[in-house]
Amino acid sequence: MKTKEIIEQTDKYYLPVFGRNQIALDHGKGCKLYDVEGKEYTDFLAGIAVNGLGHAHPAIVQAISEQAGKLIHCSNLYYTEIQAKAIKVISEVSGFERVFLCNSGAEANEGALKLVRKYGVAKSTEKFKIISAVHSFHGRTMATLTATGQNHYHEGLNPLPVGYEYVPYGDIVALEEAMDENVCGILLEPIQGEGGVHVPTNEYLLKARALCDKYDALLIFDEIQSGICRSGKWFAWEYSGARPDIMTMAKAIGGGFPMGAFVTTERLAHVFAPGDHGSTFGGNPLSCAAAYASLTTMKAMNLEQVAAETGTYFKMQLEELQKQFPNKIMEVRGKGLLLGMELTKAGAPIVKGCLERGMIINCTADTVLRFVPPLIISKKEIDALMNVLKEVLEEF
Repeated sequence: MKTKEIIEQTDKYYLPVFGRNQIALDHGKGCKLYDVEGKEYTDFLAGIAVNGLGHAHPAIVQAISEQAGKLIHCSNLYYTEIQAKAIKVISEVSGFERVFLCNSGAEANEGALKLVRKYGVAKSTEKFKIISAVHSFHGRTMATLTATGQNHYHEGLNPLPVGYEYVPYGDIVALEEAMDENVCGILLEPIQGEGGVHVPTNEYLLKARALCDKYDALLIFDEIQSGICRSGKWFAWEYSGARPDIMTMAKAIGGGFPMGAFVTTERLAHVFAPGDHGSTFGGNPLSCAAAYASLTTMKAMNLEQVAAETGTYFKMQLEELQKQFPNKIMEVRGKGLLLGMELTKAGAPIVKGCLERGMIINCTADTVLRFVPPLIISKKEIDALMNVLKEVLEEF
């Protein structure tokens, strides 16, 4: 099928919920993508921070292919070797004793929110309040979009689940004022991704930890976008040392295969009893094979260190660009290979101009160009993007 036919057929049958770029991708290799006409693109979006090892990485392709020939699905009523191997490596890289596997980041956050609520309500029927941050993003299910501190995601969906409250991200005083004995949990992203790549101070995350300890509440860190080496560490909370009680992850965990997880401590794992939570497809053999291959490969490559070093170079290049265009670029921020460049006006034309020149980037929060490339991106590819960005910004 040609691009025009693919677009027409998709738009005819698919729910109109996505604003899609007018290209049809066919295949990829490493940090390159190719459309159905054969045009090459360098990928600085990685499926929205998903393809950490790039496209068609041999270890992931082999793992999925071999597992598909053995067992794709069997449900969690039975044990499988590949699930045992996958959860062990997740426990090792996260430092948490217990793992629950699901299919997406939203599901991971749903499970974490259920665990927090059950923990709180067991202590008091009034202890059900959950605090999250303005400009956060936690998913599109009813509970996770309610926890998301952006009103436009809530429009037309009332009544929403009760018990959620929002505070300005990074504001320690506001967080302190919102806390009381009826709070069962705080849900934060250690780096806000969809909200515009905002990085809090270490003190802010440490204060959230201390407030949870003071009020017997649980701290959840949503590492769905910032985790799995993306920030230059395995998980972004490690920069602060503010260890959470529960941590959610997804995106890069499966190397491109749909998978999510939340991890917690041995003590909190027993807040749930058999039947309190579950998933038909979560942790199926195929996703576990992808996750095991992805995570063990990342460990062998020391990819968190690679992301830190490449991210430092990338950020420096963006800062140089800011000096060249001070009236068009307000700020460069982020850690590792989760970077944002805030513009003085809407960034959609920049995204379009880069795409026309073979560079895939993204704009979030209307004015923030977000760069979340495969963690294997090279300095040469970054330099090529800088040349394109400079050309497009001159026309901006």
